[in-house]
Amino acid sequence: MSTQDNVTRAAFPSAEGIAEAAQAAAKGGKLPPVHLWDPPYCGDLDIRIARDGTWYYLGTPIGRASLVRLFSTILKIDDGKYYLITPVEKVGITVDDAPFVAVDFTALGAGREQVLRFQTNVGDSVEAGPEHPIRVQRDKSTGEPAPYVMVRAGLEALIDRKSFYRLVELGAHEDHEGERWFGLWSGGRFFPMIPSRELP
Repeated sequence: MSTQDNVTRAAFPSAEGIAEAAQAAAKGGKLPPVHLWDPPYCGDLDIRIARDGTWYYLGTPIGRASLVRLFSTILKIDDGKYYLITPVEKVGITVDDAPFVAVDFTALGAGREQVLRFQTNVGDSVEAGPEHPIRVQRDKSTGEPAPYVMVRAGLEALIDRKSFYRLVELGAHEDHEGERWFGLWSGGRFFPMIPSRELP
């Protein structure tokens, strides 16, 4: 067994320890400065975020909304892998799709002046625009769309089905990169969803 294995086994973090460190790092209700932290990698923790936004620890749903919210504030993505990070440790977790789910939105204004403000399952609120773009990924086999909105630092929220249906009602056709697209305006930017020619 290597020295690194010995250190990891002796100091492997628990979900409770991560939560305590995150709580200590949070100040004044602001998001912790995870972009400033560069702690050592301590292995993976059996935490999984399901596609519907449910957090699991050791296979059991985490029932405390406040704990889920706390964990969500110390999430970081690096080279496509997700971590919970504190000033002293970094552990890998599993994310089935996106780490957050956009469960509702409000639309302010109309047309090109429209602003879409999304609320996530963990209490974030973001206005779609240049810094928080909307994108739609389509399943290669079925063509079914999966819409996302950027929340922060590479962390996206999957827009839930009911919200997506409402968004479609606010869509418009615009010229985009030499083609006609159906999409959404928000924050002064047009976000293409599907080529107009593919709509009935």
